[in-house]
Amino acid sequence: MRTVTTRKYLLKDPQSVYKEKCFLFLMKFIDAKTIQMDRTLSELDLFVLQFLRILERHTPYVIISGYVSILLGRSRSTEDVDIFIQKISQEQFEQLYADLQKYYWCLNGDTLNELYDYLEEGTALRFAKPNTIIPNFEVKLALSPLQQESFIDTLDVITKQGTFHISSLERQIAFKRYYLKSEKDLEDAEHIEETFKNNLDMRKVYAYKQRIEKSLS
Repeated sequence: MRTVTTRKYLLKDPQSVYKEKCFLFLMKFIDAKTIQMDRTLSELDLFVLQFLRILERHTPYVIISGYVSILLGRSRSTEDVDIFIQKISQEQFEQLYADLQKYYWCLNGDTLNELYDYLEEGTALRFAKPNTIIPNFEVKLALSPLQQESFIDTLDVITKQGTFHISSLERQIAFKRYYLKSEKDLEDAEHIEETFKNNLDMRKVYAYKQRIEKSLS
């Protein structure tokens, strides 16, 4: 996607703008914690949904970062899908890993004890389809208080093919705008804010901003 960054606005090529406006009419909040999406899922969406169906059999999860904006209509590509999971025992992880191995391989290695240690240390485990590297899933334990809070205010994105559990929109905007800060992340935040401007609580965005800045000081 071609973009030109100005001081205040992100200018996109007309085709991307048209696609994103079309997606807007296919999404709506049906309650405070649920978005209904009527669009046809992309190949990437179906790829993600297949992984989530395995993951949710073993642990709660929440999708964070770039893929959230893509799911919600932003026209861009991604190499990875970032996911937080809640703390699990080594036995639970062994069961999860056994299920994942049927369809994916882990880029970090294949020794169970080593992989579990990585998780507990806060290192993301990367999973991809056999003989591929991209796209992949980055699965990480929610360890810090800010990460753990991602599970408190999750949103359900309901589609005909399945449900995605994502981080709250206000949290997404704050972390992309005030923590990650790359051009791509700022564009993601802009897209979410513009698409859901009538559903956002900007006081929450400001509160997350303050907490992020405090954690970095």
